[in-house]
Amino acid sequence: MINSHIPVLLNEVLEELDIKKDGIYVDLTLGRAGHSKEILKKITTGKLISFDKDQEAINESNQILKQINNNYILIKSDFRFAKAKLAEIGITKVDGILADFGVSSPQLDNANRGFSYSQDCDLDMRMDQDNHLKASDIINTYSSNEIERILIENADVKFANQIAKAICENRPINTSFELNELLKQTLPAKILREKNPSKAVFQALRIAVNDELNAIKDFLEDACSLLKPSSKMLFITFHSKEDVIIKKFFQNLVYQDPKLNKLPIQIKREWKQKIIFPSETETQENKRSRSAKLRVITRLE
Repeated sequence: MINSHIPVLLNEVLEELDIKKDGIYVDLTLGRAGHSKEILKKITTGKLISFDKDQEAINESNQILKQINNNYILIKSDFRFAKAKLAEIGITKVDGILADFGVSSPQLDNANRGFSYSQDCDLDMRMDQDNHLKASDIINTYSSNEIERILIENADVKFANQIAKAICENRPINTSFELNELLKQTLPAKILREKNPSKAVFQALRIAVNDELNAIKDFLEDACSLLKPSSKMLFITFHSKEDVIIKKFFQNLVYQDPKLNKLPIQIKREWKQKIIFPSETETQENKRSRSAKLRVITRLE
């Protein structure tokens, strides 16, 4: 069954990409083809190449995209390897790159995948089912210090030290509800009233299982060399940890030493950046979009 999934900031993405019929575009995070299918509709002689680690996403998206046209290639791979994978099919330059770093709704809704803290499920959280590391492995085998580091580095989890110690003292913990209950027993009532702590803890574990932040950093090292002049990279982020990586990368690209402005010749800028937020209408219609940011960088030369 093909699950419904509402792509975030879709209109803004399409406007920024300004898709050419003969262009080559890359969607680093295929998901259920929410963005990919709309990009593909605008391509007639060009090509869309979409990546995903999740074979279910590849299979379901293929059913969607083949109804539009055949100007696409789906690649099962971590997007950190995108440059090498593109080179394998003869592509070294592209007209646009998109990544939506959110977890797709079908992944969250499927209890068998173990992403959700609102359903009782095994602590899995693997986007790539060929990956051997599960969230339960981290919970049940990592040291208290390692778990604390994961909680802090990936989600700024409050009381990370206490949570890590409680996990190690109460192992084995194999299901989402077991972990939820442990958090309720461990944390102060005030913290529990302010916000559900499971959200941040599950985010931290998911990022660790899938090595998400390092994947972003690895891709960014290759990203600039892929872009043609006047082409753009678009990144949709949902939490501060991934957003700060993109933000700093963009800032480093656009930075120009103020001393250059004093030179008698004008130094051309190579990059420009912008940030776009969801409209009020979108945030009302799609709650998932409320924390989203679209960061765009354009190669000028």
